[in-house]
Parts: sequence; C-alpha cells; structure tokens
Amino acid sequence: MNTRVTLVGKQDCHLCHEAREQVSNVCDELGIGWQELSILDDPGLYDEYWEKIPVVLIDGRIHDYWRVDPRRLRRALSDNRSESSD
Repeated sequence: MNTRVTLVGKQDCHLCHEAREQVSNVCDELGIGWQELSILDDPGLYDEYWEKIPVVLIDGRIHDYWRVDPRRLRRALSDNRSESSD
C-alpha cells in the first residue's frame, strides 16, 4: 500500500487527535496508506506548520489544516485515484 496521505501534528493536540481519527477512517475505507509525522521530531516541519496543525498532505501537497472534513478528503482521494488510473 503506497503512502499518499501524511498527517502532520503533535501529541496532546485535540485537533490532531480528531484529524487522526478522520484520516484513519477515510484511508482505511479507501485502502490508501497514510503516515503521521510530529512537528516536535522535525525542526523543518515545525517551522513550516506549527501554526496550522494538524495539516493533511496528499501526495506532498497541503489538502487541509486545522480541521479535516472527511467528505472533502474522501472526494480528493477518490478523484485523484481515478485520474491516476487513466
């Protein structure tokens, strides 16, 4: 399973916890790999995203930050999947 979605956040962040659940549910449903990175483990991520966490990246591009809309995430991943299979 390829990792297409990255969640950037940190521990003890209630928005990050909510985003983790949304991302996990949508990615599991669609069979899409995802990973989680912490801004506390990477100074570059911290500098880039500390004001926006949680941040959801799809294929390395920002999709959402602060709140995750599962319908929007599902649609973005589904649309992108059909484009890549053409």
